[in-house]
Amino acid sequence: MTKLVEIRDLRVAFDGVPVLHGIDLDVAPGEALGLVGESGCGKSVTWLAALGLLPEKARVSGSVVLEHRTLSNAPRSELEQVRGGRIAMIFQDPSSALNPVIRIGRQICEALRLHRGLSGKPAQAEALRLMDMVGIPDPRRRFNLYPHEFSGGQCQRLMIAMALAGEPDLLIADEPTTALDATIQAQILDLLATLRRETGMATVFISHDLGAVAQVCERVCVMYAGRIVEAGPVAQLFEAPRHPYTRGLFDAIPRMDGPRTRLIPIDGTVPDPRALPAGCAFAPRCARAQVFCRTERPELLPQTDGRLLACAYPVPTAPAVPQRERVSQ
Repeated sequence: MTKLVEIRDLRVAFDGVPVLHGIDLDVAPGEALGLVGESGCGKSVTWLAALGLLPEKARVSGSVVLEHRTLSNAPRSELEQVRGGRIAMIFQDPSSALNPVIRIGRQICEALRLHRGLSGKPAQAEALRLMDMVGIPDPRRRFNLYPHEFSGGQCQRLMIAMALAGEPDLLIADEPTTALDATIQAQILDLLATLRRETGMATVFISHDLGAVAQVCERVCVMYAGRIVEAGPVAQLFEAPRHPYTRGLFDAIPRMDGPRTRLIPIDGTVPDPRALPAGCAFAPRCARAQVFCRTERPELLPQTDGRLLACAYPVPTAPAVPQRERVSQ
């Protein structure tokens, strides 16, 4: 597989406490990759570390390569060229990412100036084109409005427009639909899929929403406690998840079709990074755990079906949605 971004043995620690434990991750040109898991699993930290956006107290090691260009320990001036230019990131809360006291047109034009050297009328024309591309109605009239004069969904579209200003090769969408209602979520997902088809840029979609990942991604990595525990093509992994944690995520999804059934929650919580279990981090919450799981940590290894899996006692191959106890009517 041709690699746009190659991450190897990425590790992060805050105040001496490890939170990422050797992440290996590749993104191919034009690919749509999903990154899923509970809050605190390390999804966002992975890409913030890769782009050098973590605070100074963070200790980061490992290798990050962008098309033969090493970003690890690169000088700030070089990273600033990459951020927004080659790799752009949109965040889940546009109201905090957009500057509330600067008109939106000026903010988009600033991104165009920094990454493409445009200014004046050419920058304004391109900003209007980007606003129209992401579905902002009447962009010329709204060019001089402030962020608070737009709805939440429109602010997220404006964040996407700013991310596209540098014509990036990779767009990282970090929970871009979390604060939006279902209708607007669907619109944003459709927009991201359309932009990827039209521009050819790769996309990393970070989300808790497995349905959204299924809609926009081709491949998915499941993270737990700072490690990738399962990875593979979306269709394959969604049809028959093998890691007990992945299966648990599917079992906890409410069903809209068929009879009413009880959800099967994953007992417990993600472990505190300061007190990780000696073996598999998921063992205390796993019904399939054996003595080995509590003493040895399984490695992420290729399987015969092509997926990657870190589990000594995986779930037998079966449909992702098991029969569940019927809810009394």
